Amino acid sequence: MLSVALALSGVADAQTKETVDLDMVSRIRQEAFHRSQVMATFSHLTEQIGPRLTNSPAMGEANTWTRSKFNEWGLVNVHDEAFDAFGRGWEFSNASVELLSPRVAPLYALPKAWTPGTNGPVEGEVIKVEIKKLADLDQYKGKLAGKILLLNDARDYERATKSDSHRHDDAGLAELQVFAVPKDVADAKADRAKKAKEYLEKQALTRATNAFFAEQGVLATISISGWDNGIIRVGGGGSRKAGEPVGVPELAMMAEHYNQLVRAVDQKQAVKLRVNVEARFTDAQDQPGYNTLAEIRGSGKADEIVMLGAHMDSWHTGTGAADNAAGVAVMMEAMRILKAVGAKPRRTIRVALWSGEEQGLIGSQDYVSKHFARYPEPTDPAQLTLPASMREPTGALQRQRDYDKFSAYFNMDNGSGRFRGIYAQENLAAVPIFEAWLAPFHDVGATTVATRNTGSTDHIAFDRVGLPGFQFIQDRLDYFTNVHHSNLDTWDHAEPEDLKQAAAIVASFVYNAAMRDEKLPRKPLLTP
Repeated sequence: MLSVALALSGVADAQTKETVDLDMVSRIRQEAFHRSQVMATFSHLTEQIGPRLTNSPAMGEANTWTRSKFNEWGLVNVHDEAFDAFGRGWEFSNASVELLSPRVAPLYALPKAWTPGTNGPVEGEVIKVEIKKLADLDQYKGKLAGKILLLNDARDYERATKSDSHRHDDAGLAELQVFAVPKDVADAKADRAKKAKEYLEKQALTRATNAFFAEQGVLATISISGWDNGIIRVGGGGSRKAGEPVGVPELAMMAEHYNQLVRAVDQKQAVKLRVNVEARFTDAQDQPGYNTLAEIRGSGKADEIVMLGAHMDSWHTGTGAADNAAGVAVMMEAMRILKAVGAKPRRTIRVALWSGEEQGLIGSQDYVSKHFARYPEPTDPAQLTLPASMREPTGALQRQRDYDKFSAYFNMDNGSGRFRGIYAQENLAAVPIFEAWLAPFHDVGATTVATRNTGSTDHIAFDRVGLPGFQFIQDRLDYFTNVHHSNLDTWDHAEPEDLKQAAAIVASFVYNAAMRDEKLPRKPLLTP
């Protein structure tokens, strides 16, 4: 790792092209490292409000609370902005599964979001079904009433060969700087078309299966968790949309308990369970979702915009800590820091706390389409049923009023791990700028600007319409081994010092972006 002196000497060289206000960076660091409030924000989101499924009562509470904090800190234009009918709210308060035969034992499972409750405990025989396509439903007609269904095969336990917590070393960071040449345009388009086809087929099968199970009198279904070691990894089921079949109560069960049920059924044992799920839809009809926004107003270039953001929605079984209270707390802290140090940006700095990210970048995609740019709505009915983030662009990009006023968007959504740098998203003109901005943070481990793309989160909504949108490089910790979309996504897996470091870097980056003479350069837009 470079020493502080060497890193700052790099700033001096870079400043011939890119000015870095080291006095302001020093003030940002002092506020972030010595007077941090990031863990207070993080703790309230995770342990006072808890998981924040889009449109759930807890998500509404999070919108209200974050607005109150922004107002308390002196931000302006604090408001929630709606996006089109997302669906109904849903929440659960309790779930239990008990093995009644061939022996008595508690089993550990949690419900999938947007699936109904059991309306009290239900007891039934367990059978295993195999449904891969619509035609598979026919063989089960008249055979499922009063049954509890196992939907997957057993899975062999895989022992770990590496640590479940990971921090980047020099070799790993060097590897990130190797750019992988993408596939030919035709091949990439074919891959996207294949994924879209698979998505539509899966959605059609889910709707049909939901209706079929309810008609046949199934009591509940159980799937195997995607991870071992007692971790329950779970997302959505049923349907959030009013008028669509929600099916029957669906649960995901820890693999080690699920496997024993499959073995017992395969051995022709009489397996019986008692299941109790207390879950409910909180709205009768589809409701809009809401993003929360606030600003530090600029002066001189106030009509130009620098944005930072993170998604505030989460899944429902942990407390949405790493995914993504960590990102929300850091972005909120960056805004608090800038107000605390008396920053007077030239451009307006706008923070967005997104909703609906877990269902396909819905909140950020809607915001970008309304304020900055969008592609024409597809005419293909199948494309219309896809999330906007999966659709093929159709026609020329339609630029909105603020498209040319936009400078950059910075995102955080890879857990609570320390920032090690930033992905330049193939924007080569941004690389030397980011290198200069990172130099004052070499001493806290942030050294790398990678030219490669990274995806799967809200900066993509900006990137796909040609706007500079960026995601930071982070230490993974145990994000992809223990906590991502699991019941272990809780406060205890976060690293407070890492969140402080991240907040300092974000505050510095958005301040630098707001102060430079020109907006950040844009890479060429790949036209469809």
